[in-house]
Amino acid sequence: MAAFYHLVIDQGATLRESFTYKDSNGAVVNLENYTARSQIRSSYSAASTILSATSAAGTLTITAASGVIAFNVPAATTAALTPGNYVWDLEIVDPSGIVTRLVGGTCTVTPEVTK
Repeated sequence: MAAFYHLVIDQGATLRESFTYKDSNGAVVNLENYTARSQIRSSYSAASTILSATSAAGTLTITAASGVIAFNVPAATTAALTPGNYVWDLEIVDPSGIVTRLVGGTCTVTPEVTK
């Protein structure tokens, strides 16, 4: 079962949030040759995304040996987000194609004042 996390994105600021994947014994999982993907939507059933991040695009980075997946979304991208409340999740895909949802939950985009 995926962990629940309330993600907060400050509009107009670089999004840097990281998560460490550990097994049921608390040991870090090596993510060598894994990929990662994350989407934010207005609702679970919404057809379009508010934000999509992937390891292929570089907006998610994986540090394999330490089991860390980190957002690296530029400020220019978050500046274009509409403030509000959303839902999101983060999935990893192992080399054989098995998908695991690590974390997900609600997301709030807070409005930017300084532009």
